[in-house]
Amino acid sequence: MGISTGRLHGRVVLITGAARGQGEQAARLFAAEGARLLLGDVLDERGAAVAKQIAEEVGEDRVRYVRLDVSREEDWAAAVAAAREAFGRVDGLVNNAGILRFNELASTPLAEFQELVQVNQVGAFLGIRALAPEIEAAGGGTIVNTSSYTGLTGMAYVGAYAATKAAVIGLTRVAALELAAKNIRVNAMCPGAVDTPMANPGLLDPAGVSEEAREAMGELYRRVVPLGRVGRPEEVARLALFLTGEDSSYITGQPFVIDGGWMAGVSVL
Repeated sequence: MGISTGRLHGRVVLITGAARGQGEQAARLFAAEGARLLLGDVLDERGAAVAKQIAEEVGEDRVRYVRLDVSREEDWAAAVAAAREAFGRVDGLVNNAGILRFNELASTPLAEFQELVQVNQVGAFLGIRALAPEIEAAGGGTIVNTSSYTGLTGMAYVGAYAATKAAVIGLTRVAALELAAKNIRVNAMCPGAVDTPMANPGLLDPAGVSEEAREAMGELYRRVVPLGRVGRPEEVARLALFLTGEDSSYITGQPFVIDGGWMAGVSVL
């Protein structure tokens, strides 16, 4: 992660989807930069283990884990209560939790579409609604929503996902307008291909993915991404750090693309 500069010293940040991938890397980086953290996820065993590992490095008083299904209002209320109890306040939110499904749009079952809406779109809305009053009471702060490259461009076979991520960008812009007077900045990250378990199921079950499939995926990204590779979750974490810290103090309402240049042009496969 590099040398810590204490950029989040004294900040209290809630990170959702913190058990693995981008959320886990953001949690580790934020802790190294001095933040106190409430980590939320539905993968309780993994999430608690990440919190324990971070606590061993920075101190048990600086990190807590709470079960947080972002689609449930009651889970958000419990998370806010846990943050108050542990840290007295919360002044930052990284709305990171999300799910991805691959399917042709015309073949997507309604239940699958609604599942993505509940987690990716409603979850982001509930997070903003639950945390905005807390952040205002703390004197201001930041909300960072995780959208996607596909929310800006579209992509075949991820119609439900792309629709929810486009909605997150809309929520980000409206929230930025409404919350600016309360000293709350709201921005969105729009990652392209990032090597996480959500985007790359082979990370969850490497034995189930052939070497040929891995090579084909690598070749695809070498051809369509100008930087010639898939992104790393720690690179997205550094963007989240920038948007949460004072280095971005005059930025709000913006979608930040982090895609290795993928969106800069059209590649011919």
